[in-house]
Amino acid sequence: MKRTNILAICGFGATGLFSSCTEQVQKQARPNIIFIMSDDHAYQAISAYSDKLVQTPNIDRIARQGVLFRNAFVTNSICGPSRAVILTGKYSHINGFKDNSGRFNGEQPTLPKILKDNGYVTAIVGKWHLESEPTGFDYWDILPSQGHYYNPGFINMGRDTVYKGYVTDIITDRAIDWIKKNRSKPFFMMLHNKAPHRNWMPPIKYLKEFNDVHFPLPKNFYDDYKGRVALQLQKITVGKHMSVTYDSKVPCDTCIEDPVNKWAPGEWEAEYGRLTKEEKLAWEKGMESETIEFSKIKNKDDLAKWQFQRYMEDYLRCIKSVDDNVGKVLDMLKETGLDKNTIVIYTSDQGFYLGEHSLFDKRFMYEESLRTPLMVYSPNSKSAGKVNTDFVMNLDIAPTLLDFAGIKIPVDMQGASIKPFVNGETISDWRKEVYYHYYEKSFGLTRHYGIRTDKYKLIHFYNPVDTWELYDLQTDPSEMNNIADFPDRQDIVKELKIRLKDLQVKYKDEMEE
Repeated sequence: MKRTNILAICGFGATGLFSSCTEQVQKQARPNIIFIMSDDHAYQAISAYSDKLVQTPNIDRIARQGVLFRNAFVTNSICGPSRAVILTGKYSHINGFKDNSGRFNGEQPTLPKILKDNGYVTAIVGKWHLESEPTGFDYWDILPSQGHYYNPGFINMGRDTVYKGYVTDIITDRAIDWIKKNRSKPFFMMLHNKAPHRNWMPPIKYLKEFNDVHFPLPKNFYDDYKGRVALQLQKITVGKHMSVTYDSKVPCDTCIEDPVNKWAPGEWEAEYGRLTKEEKLAWEKGMESETIEFSKIKNKDDLAKWQFQRYMEDYLRCIKSVDDNVGKVLDMLKETGLDKNTIVIYTSDQGFYLGEHSLFDKRFMYEESLRTPLMVYSPNSKSAGKVNTDFVMNLDIAPTLLDFAGIKIPVDMQGASIKPFVNGETISDWRKEVYYHYYEKSFGLTRHYGIRTDKYKLIHFYNPVDTWELYDLQTDPSEMNNIADFPDRQDIVKELKIRLKDLQVKYKDEMEE
């Protein structure tokens, strides 16, 4: 470290006490860590992965200066369970949080606890969504449950409070403020955005963003779900299961909500009621064109296409705000010199459908839901701008950060450190497949587990149905053709079932179907 940086960190002039300065620098030699996670941020909506939908120049900075992981997957594509996996480095059936109806056991060992026990000061700001109070943090300021986009309530170290403004700005500003006040020791900040979670409520400054953009329908938007029983049962299609009032934010007293959305009109009324008088006026003005467009809809197909456009507009408007705020964090690091010793991770709690298979939401093991964005910047890495294609998982985040901090990884963590990949190295015995297990039955979905390799994906849907699906990802990357029952693929099915069982044994997932 250069002398100028030492002096800046210690806060002394050239005549400062060198012994005290040396002691402080030794404490600070371990890297700071900022873990930024957005909720439901699809990799398709990050220009570092694809620039077809939106530009995200600030998030892209992390990829450009660090390593972008193109094959990052989750163990269980649902908000709370994914967060529990990240905290523990263990699958849902081990950490005890299988679905969003549960309550996270905060008494078990977690990443922030281990870092805190080893001299880090720890904090989380933003979405928690694990029901129990955060443990292992010196400071926490979290949204209750899903939280709200405007003038949101927070729980600050057990005290209820309300902050004025837009939630993404608030989370970022409060996280930055904490970092600036706690930079004298190695710090670990979990900055968890609510956005772009449903109902995709954008900030006022972006209410008219993308009004002049026509988003093309995904090629498989009109998927008929032939040969895929589980898809026929789901209730997360854009045309049938989005709420005009709650999701598209257009008043409609005559619209008949699908029963799965019986809560939506009341929830929108509550969300809209949080706006100030000035914010409501801005929203009414901003939504004028959408209301006019809705009045011209003649049939169900027109409604589905209109709902898709509205969905993309608001979802990407939220992404624009997330990207702006990632820029605030990166700029702060640069301005303070903390970028020289701070690891920055950007990810999502899982993937998300942007109209593929005519779906929104997540949950299924199909690619858009299973795959999550992940990029890691390390100031000491010489791999800036590299793209990694190894199979990595959210299971690996806890062991990776402990590895960066120079802390021994607990033997019961089921993930592995990807620090060598960030440093441009290879790992000869790295995983060749990933194991997935989803447990919820919400929105008409059925439980399922499966295996993904570089070429194939085999899924077993169980409870309430009992079906198998096999996809050749090289010839059918959109996963449109279930070939599990094809006679010429039975050897593949047999082999994959054996490998799947081996994974269940490895990860100690004893099935209770």
